Amino acid sequence: MSRVKRGVAAHARHKRVLKLAKGYRAGRSNVFKYANQAVMMAGTNAYRDRRLKKRTFRQLWTARISAAVKPLGLNYSRFINALFQKNVVVNRKMLSELAFHHPEAFKNVVEKVQ
Repeated sequence: MSRVKRGVAAHARHKRVLKLAKGYRAGRSNVFKYANQAVMMAGTNAYRDRRLKKRTFRQLWTARISAAVKPLGLNYSRFINALFQKNVVVNRKMLSELAFHHPEAFKNVVEKVQ
């Protein structure tokens, strides 16, 4: 069996990792060992935070809706429950947008379910 020299493949892998680490500070951008660690951790954080982002936005929407229904004499849980009972199908993201950018339209939705 012939001998396999791995220099070309290793060089390509190193170049790929260093390209991903561009912009990192100090040795993390130009020393393969440290760049590889940094890129792997960045990938881990990115994967995790794509999921966390969904949770964070839902919390934001809930807070906005809650703040918008308080002056109208309701609390968040009663408002959401009323929406379900009246079969009004509007998701929290859209309710939040209405509450934040179009308070009059949101007020109409609240009056409809009360």
